Amino acid sequence: MPRHSSNRKSEGKTPRRKSDGQVFHVPAEQNNLTLLSALRVWLPEQSWSVLKKLILNNRVQIHGNISLDAGRRLTTGDVVKVLPHPQAPVPQPRDVVIRYIDKHIVVVEKPAGMTSCRHREERHWPVRRKQLQPTLDEALPIAIAEYYKKPTKGERPSNPRPVSLSLGGMRKPRPESKSSRIRPVHRLDRETSGVMVFARSPAAESKLVEMFRNHDLTRVYRAVIWGHIEEQTIESNLVADRGDGRRGSAKPQAEGQLAITHVRPVETIGEYSIVECQLETGRTHQIRIHLSEQGHPVCGDRVYRFAYESPPIPDHSTAPRVALHAARLKFLHPVTGEELDFEAGWPDDLFNFVQRLRKAASE
Repeated sequence: MPRHSSNRKSEGKTPRRKSDGQVFHVPAEQNNLTLLSALRVWLPEQSWSVLKKLILNNRVQIHGNISLDAGRRLTTGDVVKVLPHPQAPVPQPRDVVIRYIDKHIVVVEKPAGMTSCRHREERHWPVRRKQLQPTLDEALPIAIAEYYKKPTKGERPSNPRPVSLSLGGMRKPRPESKSSRIRPVHRLDRETSGVMVFARSPAAESKLVEMFRNHDLTRVYRAVIWGHIEEQTIESNLVADRGDGRRGSAKPQAEGQLAITHVRPVETIGEYSIVECQLETGRTHQIRIHLSEQGHPVCGDRVYRFAYESPPIPDHSTAPRVALHAARLKFLHPVTGEELDFEAGWPDDLFNFVQRLRKAASE
């Protein structure tokens, strides 16, 4: 269903309440208010200091994402949610795991809750404001600097992580490449975790962009979905608005961009399933859209829960976020031509979620 701005006046009456928080829709008259000022309008019984603490304690979301910036300007139609309890801390550079690095590329595990790249409208923000919620491309230089401080050549890290399947270990580039600029070549959604590659040289950037455009990489995701699905290939043309304000499959199919997802069930857990999805194309929200339109939305997904003109499917899974994880990335090195193959298991939050589902299903 399309979203509409609330017609509630700026005096701030009682908002729609849910068991998991209070939800506010920004009306036209509150456009360009700061987050803190808007909260003061909506929650007049709270002091400025209490409202600041709500923000700093990870209890305020904008469109489902935690916001720590009290001075962020709101836009008509924004959805702000005040949570009853603090959420997990915003990911920082220390949460980024480097899997492989040389002077041309760096392969990392992106933590959930971190945007891949800064949005165009946020690029002018001052450094202090960006540091509140760093993007992955901004966090990487710090993570790389810390990586160089770690033990090498026989010294064993205190918390070793899995590395490239084909290389048997991480490689460190020559010192002159430490300051190489980070060059994004693809994205993962903010709530999606998993393996990503960034270019560190112009040659690698140009080649990787071409490889992604031609779909010359193997990208496999794991997802926890509602229901049970058979192995299949889902193919449709995706458009920005399928008719109800959401991205989805076009009707007629002649419109939009071709999207192809190969789905394979891995495990059945009660009324839920774990599936692997291999992308043949890489469209925005492709996996989430394709699965939801088949009647099997990804657990924790608040946006794609139904096919066009169909009722939404309730989510009782208690997933901590969108249960989608980029589990494998395989490609040829853009400069050397060497085959690189990386896998990443479930991060802790999704691992614990799957364990809870398994326990509930066995009882």
